Amino acid sequence: MDRIPSVDLRDFLSEDENRKQKFINEIGNAYETIGFVALKGHFLDETLVDNLYAQIKKFFELPVDTKQKYEIPGIGGQRGYVSFGKESAKGKKEGDLKEFWHFGQYVENNPTLEKEYPANVNVEELSEFNEVGKQTYKMLEKTAKYVLRSLALFLDLEEEYFDQYIFNGNSILRPIHYPPIHEEPKGAVRAAAHGDINLITLLMGAHGKGLQVQNHDGEWIDAIAQPDELMINVGDMLSRHSNNKLKSTIHRVVNPPKELWGTSRYSIPFFMHPVSEMKLDVLENCIDENNPKQFEDITAGEFLNERLRELGLIK
Repeated sequence: MDRIPSVDLRDFLSEDENRKQKFINEIGNAYETIGFVALKGHFLDETLVDNLYAQIKKFFELPVDTKQKYEIPGIGGQRGYVSFGKESAKGKKEGDLKEFWHFGQYVENNPTLEKEYPANVNVEELSEFNEVGKQTYKMLEKTAKYVLRSLALFLDLEEEYFDQYIFNGNSILRPIHYPPIHEEPKGAVRAAAHGDINLITLLMGAHGKGLQVQNHDGEWIDAIAQPDELMINVGDMLSRHSNNKLKSTIHRVVNPPKELWGTSRYSIPFFMHPVSEMKLDVLENCIDENNPKQFEDITAGEFLNERLRELGLIK
């Protein structure tokens, strides 16, 4: 496969059973083969997207000292600001050439989870930043819910199987700034090759070259979405749960050609996580004599902590 398939969520949401099944087949087949789709028909409107980009650009243009006061110690970068070069891919010592922000879950009616999750961080200098972030978070979470419903049906589960696990889930919205490059990076790229930790990732801002996906022949493919599309990929949690029926694909963000080093790049992934106690044990209906169980039993919370340690974000 040498390109990312495009699908339209409006097919799944339609009253037409044939259109709905067409979407299930298309997204399921894409995730069995390449692990990525470009999705039209999501719940983000153009005004909200424009407002979000305006707010995050304002934030990343703030003085370094101002941004660093929002870098909260002791929470593994799970909320607020993470400064340039702090995060590295699994197995790589060089820090990625990026800085980013984390919006987390807005917990509803669950005091236990309110204590478990770090609080969201309020940016005093920008009056609209936090509200626009919250609106975007909610719309991406809503989009992800329906994508997971389609995948539940593809896996022969109840349509709403994932709903109980993603409601109040530990999901993260991460606006990323890849600053201009001023000198030849020594072994570092904007985001080194990696697989995502979570169930699925919804990515805004894959409209120019940079994001690349590795197909199963080991070739790197440019993953470029249309302006009205989100790029959505399977994460390691869903891959484990489905016994690798749905593929978590290695991807990276490469440095631009030298003539474009002076430009910033922004991308905004939404990492859909379940609640910590969700069991990621391999689904029984994804095991057969040709596909024996590939993964040990583990909860989502245990798996997340294991991976955050590997990334150097928690000790």
